Amino acid sequence: MRKIILYIAASTDGYIARPDGNIDWLHDKKYTIPDEDFGYTAFLQTIDTTLMGNSTYKQVLGFDMPFPYPDFQNYVFSRSEQQDTEHVTFVKDKLVDFIEQLKEQPGKDIWLIGGGQLNSVLLNAGLLDEIILTYIPIVLGRGIPLFSEEANEHKLKLIPTENKLYRNGFLQVRYSC
Repeated sequence: MRKIILYIAASTDGYIARPDGNIDWLHDKKYTIPDEDFGYTAFLQTIDTTLMGNSTYKQVLGFDMPFPYPDFQNYVFSRSEQQDTEHVTFVKDKLVDFIEQLKEQPGKDIWLIGGGQLNSVLLNAGLLDEIILTYIPIVLGRGIPLFSEEANEHKLKLIPTENKLYRNGFLQVRYSC
């Protein structure tokens, strides 16, 4: 069965974006390490499908570049009816059932891009298999949390051989759920 992996970055205080959704702090030049992508390219080779909430999708569309995942099957979850696009299929109803069926289909692993509400739904439903979390050495003080308030308590298991501290202060940890 395919795994769903939340591959994401968060501030040290657990936010994935500023209150308005802005993620400018992720691209601060002081964090740049030449020729280092923090495992992103290797991770992309292990997946063929992405999942994201509608707000996250809108954030991705706001990047000054073409849609970044044209070679993957991309699903966006929205509470309102939306028209599918060239690269994205929108899902409105029966989110958990849809994702359960998706995990059973053949293919590579599935990247849960976020955001916090979708992360919580999958965690609560027991559909999240792993978390690869990169802590960025910044305290935002407020913003969009990694998991929304709807998240239930859930104990994670650290995968100790898969953790890395980068010289810019990034700490990447991997958990099984």
